[in-house]
Amino acid sequence: MKEADLYPDLKAYLERQGYVVKAEIGACDILARRGDEPAVVVEMKLSFSLALVMQGVARQALFDDVYLAVPVTEKGWKLRYKDIVALCRRLGLGLLAVKPGQVEAHLDPGPYSPRKNTLRAGRLLREFERRVGDPNLGGTTGIKRVTAYRQDALRCLAVLAGGPMKASEVARAAGVGRAAALMRADHYGWFERVAIGIYVLTPQGRAAIVAEAAEILRLGGDHAQL
Repeated sequence: MKEADLYPDLKAYLERQGYVVKAEIGACDILARRGDEPAVVVEMKLSFSLALVMQGVARQALFDDVYLAVPVTEKGWKLRYKDIVALCRRLGLGLLAVKPGQVEAHLDPGPYSPRKNTLRAGRLLREFERRVGDPNLGGTTGIKRVTAYRQDALRCLAVLAGGPMKASEVARAAGVGRAAALMRADHYGWFERVAIGIYVLTPQGRAAIVAEAAEILRLGGDHAQL
C-alpha cells in the first residue's frame, strides 16, 4: 500500500459532505473547502506516527480544522486506539480511519482542556512526600520498586526482628502509624499474627531482613538483628 492509495476514499468521503477536494496544495496532502466555511486539511500516513502528528501540528499554524488519516490495521489499531484518540484530542487534531471503500471519523478537531485527576495527583504527591530518599533508578523495568509503603513495611520488619510484639508497639517503635493495617494485609508475606494484635516474622520476613539489609539500615532500622 502507498499513501496515494488512501486518497480516493478520503476524497470521496469529503465530497459526499459537499466539499471541493484538491490534493497536494502546498505542503498539505489534502485541502478541502465547502462554500465560505473554514478550510479542512487532511494529512495522510500509512501508520500513526510521530511524523504524522508533527505534520498535523504544523498545519494547525495555517488552519484550525486539521485531520490525521491512517488505514486501519486490525492489530495495531486495536492495541493503540485509546492512546491515539487521547493524543489527537489533546492536540486538537481530528482522526480519520480509512478502510477499503470506507472512511470513519473517530474524532473532530477542537480545543481541548484536560480535566485534572486530582485524586490520582494527590496520591502521587503523598507518595513523593512519604518516600525516603530516591531509592529507584529512573527508566528501569522489570524490577521491584521501592515505595513508601514498602519502606514502612521494612521499618516494621526491623522492629519485629527482636521477637513477637503488639501492633501498637510496632507502630510506635517503627514510627509507622499504619503498622497494624500493613501487617494485617501482609502484602509481602513477612508478617504473621499469632494472637490478637500480636505479630511475628514469617520465614520470608526473616529472609527479607538479610536481603533488604542495606535499605533497612538506610531507613534507620537499627532494631534489626542483621
